[in-house]
Amino acid sequence: MTTNTNPNSMANAPADAVPPMEAAAILPFTVSQPFTMGIELELQLLNRRNYNLATDAVDLLAWIEPRDLQKQIKLEMTQGMIELNSDIHTRVDQLVQELKVLRAALLNGAQYLNIGVSGGGAHPFQRWSEQRITPGERFLDLHSKYGYLAKTFTVFGQHIHIGVPNGDDALYLTHAFSRFVPHFIALSAASPFYQGIDTAFDSSRSNVVSAFPLSGTAPLLTRWNEFEAYYDKLLKLNVVASMKDFYWDIRPKAEYGTVEIRVCDTPLTIEHAALLACYAQLLARWLLTERPLTITPDFYLLYTYNRFQASRYGLHGEIISQEENTPPRQALSVGILERLDDLKRFTQNDADLLALRRLRNLAYEQLNDAGWLRQTFKQRGSLSDVMRLSSELWMSRTGSPFLN
Repeated sequence: MTTNTNPNSMANAPADAVPPMEAAAILPFTVSQPFTMGIELELQLLNRRNYNLATDAVDLLAWIEPRDLQKQIKLEMTQGMIELNSDIHTRVDQLVQELKVLRAALLNGAQYLNIGVSGGGAHPFQRWSEQRITPGERFLDLHSKYGYLAKTFTVFGQHIHIGVPNGDDALYLTHAFSRFVPHFIALSAASPFYQGIDTAFDSSRSNVVSAFPLSGTAPLLTRWNEFEAYYDKLLKLNVVASMKDFYWDIRPKAEYGTVEIRVCDTPLTIEHAALLACYAQLLARWLLTERPLTITPDFYLLYTYNRFQASRYGLHGEIISQEENTPPRQALSVGILERLDDLKRFTQNDADLLALRRLRNLAYEQLNDAGWLRQTFKQRGSLSDVMRLSSELWMSRTGSPFLN
């Protein structure tokens, strides 16, 4: 038996001494219902003359009715962008119904300004130098900090939030989701054209985001207290002011109690966007229930290569795996099909099953929005026409051309 000789120890304190308060958490993690989902969709605003980007985001927000929906429709970095934010959902069919309500409110407002709205990961012929920064302290600060990168950030993504119960689970899911980043990029790819040319990428948007200094992947930490210490260091060094300053492909969001997937291009339809959210939800059920992946020091060894394959070739890409019992090289579409088949045991309702069937069709037929955009350009010969038809598709009540 040893004696505690630390003069500051409570063992040496008077009996009536008050114990010191525990240090407040640097980044407290909000408890969230596991496996709930919500999404953000960054959308293009288009003038109706040549279907270039408009500059009407601020005016559009004022036209949103009913007024309480304005809290779910937000401004973005430049004035040709607007963002839809869903509520929290447990079922994919309920998510679709809410997105329809938000879309209707947005389109009613757009009518008053005679502008169009479209999905897609990048506008095919806008020039970054012509974009206008949206008024607001944060946007102006980012423009001052990042220079021209702020305007090149006029690209359009879907962010998917999945609820988790605690910070340790959030970090595990952050890392585990990274194995499926190629899946999400390939299934959502919708930016083959950029600055007026066919980039030969299915998702050119991915390259724009990668230019930011705090992009890439989260540090290889597995305990929330370790992550808090990391965050505190960068906070004290004035590298970041909040979690918003990290542009990682996947990041934990402590204030929401979620993990956020940020690699998807905005799809051309809300139905497609909901499918991606359902895929993330089903993956999370599997990953957090069975913990099939071990987070090792070389966990991200192949990450950049596989990510490139998905961005460049979409569903026609090929990825490399280090996992046991998997082929070292595999067609990306085949990997998605195998994962979808396994996830069937985690479905909870008919809506989940329908989503799986539709996702399976996309992977099997190797269909994504990048292919639709290229085919439409081939048929019409005009990128303005591509955007006009893309806008009509977003406004359509019939849904995706390849999901029905």
